[in-house]
Order: sequence, then structure tokens, then C-alpha cells
Amino acid sequence: MSDVERDGLEFILTLSCPDKPGIVYAVSSFLVQHSANIIASQQYGTPDDGRFFMRVHFSVPQPGRGTAELERDFSWVGEAFHMAWRLHDKSERTRTLLMVSRLGHCLNDLLFRWKSGSLPVDLAGVVSNHDDFRDLTESYKLPFHHIPVTPQTKPAAEAALFSLIDETKAELIVLARYMQILSPEVCKRVEGRMINIHHSFLPSFKGARPYHQAYAKGVKLVGATAHYVTPDLDEGPIIEQDVVRVDHTYPPQRLAEAGRDVEARVLARAVTWHAEHRVLLNGNRTVIFH
Repeated sequence: MSDVERDGLEFILTLSCPDKPGIVYAVSSFLVQHSANIIASQQYGTPDDGRFFMRVHFSVPQPGRGTAELERDFSWVGEAFHMAWRLHDKSERTRTLLMVSRLGHCLNDLLFRWKSGSLPVDLAGVVSNHDDFRDLTESYKLPFHHIPVTPQTKPAAEAALFSLIDETKAELIVLARYMQILSPEVCKRVEGRMINIHHSFLPSFKGARPYHQAYAKGVKLVGATAHYVTPDLDEGPIIEQDVVRVDHTYPPQRLAEAGRDVEARVLARAVTWHAEHRVLLNGNRTVIFH
């Protein structure tokens, strides 16, 4: 599609609802009534629980209706089909807060992607329970927030985190190898907008030195999982996974290097897809419109 054809205000509509006849027709009729041009449209109906999911990227001519007016006009469609839906202005980037501890490979990767323009978010800063990556963060001219955490100070630290999320208006929080277990209260408050990354050995190889455990077991695949955070530790809805093949020649250190590479790739994809409104929740699972 040419730039001329795409000239206009662009929006992304996402929705889910019970599957029934007429949904696509109702959405299409709404778009026609607003002289909208569909740039991309994807849909999926689940065969097991009868749910319908849809993502539509469209443009309206300039000067056109704004988000609030389009939301008002679409509300009757949402009500008629009992939809959970959201309309996003494509020009507005997701305000994002990164969190890290002492493993910086994912943070470094996300910062570089953001600076080079390939990570479609608006970074609000970096939070850490250690001071290790202050220089790296500030080299990108981003705020660095050091919030130490001990068993005694954990409630105060989480209160400080809540305040920071509110102050920065963060819509997405990314745990870029943040190695503190968050309380159920934190997980509940940010449900659906906090993404975590970890190696894919879980739940088999728990605790410290997982790559040494993997080496001892002679694993042949090293992978990573990115998922939404829930109160159930490392069991939230999965957004993305990937693996890399390894063999008997890989010592634990090389296994860890392979793991770091795949973790960075998987987390970057998950953050990108969330920011582009490609991820729709379906209970404990996700629907991803690539």
C-alpha cells in the first residue's frame, strides 16, 4: 500500500467477544461509515470455548475524528456483541518502564533497539535494585531509579515502585532480568501490562546455576519464555518462546551465553508485539496477531 493511500490518522482496534454471526460485518460497517481505509485486518475464533478475536489497523482521512469520538461511535457495536475492546491511536507509543538487577543483556538489547528506532515504545526510565547499570542507562539520557530491596525494606520498595509507575504514567513494565519476586499485590495491580523473561528450563531447573544443572543433564535445547506476570510465579500467559540447539561440546558458560542471546530476542519480540497491540489475552493463554 502506498504512502498516499495510507495518508491519514491511523488507529488499531482490538476486540474479543463470544463468537457469533455478524461481528465482522458490524466492524466493517462502522469503518465504512467513518470513511476508514483498512490497512490490515486479522481475526481468529477459538474452537474450544467459542471466543472471537480481532485486530484491525485502519486509517481515517485528515481532518478526521479523534480517538474519543471514534470510541463513542463504536461503543454501540461493542455493547451489541458484548465485546472487550480498545481503540489505540497508532501515533501514541506505549509508555514503558524497564526493570533490571545484575544481568544486563536484555536491558542492553532493549535500550539499543529503542535508540535505533526498532523498539516502538516511549521509554520512561530504568529501575533497579542495584546500581550496576546506572552509567549504561544514563548514557542513553534516560532516568535511572535505584530502589534497593531487602526482606525488611520490600514493602517500602514496592510502594516506591508504585509511586514511580504512577509518576511516569507507565503503561507497560518490563522485567529485563529483574531478579526479585514481586508480591501478589504488585502482580495484581499490573496484570496484563508487566512482561517477564526467563530461561525455558523452568520448572525443571529451579534456583541458582540453572545452566550448570542443564549441563549436568545433557540438554540439547536452550530457550527462553516471555510471559505476562501474574501472582503465580513464572506461570502467566505466554507471549513468545524460542530455542537454540546446543550439544555436548557446550560447557555451562557457553550454554549461558546461548541462553542470554535467546532471552534478549524473545523479550524484544514480546515487548514489540505488546506495544503494537498484537497480543490479546484469552484466559491463561494469548492470541498473537503477527
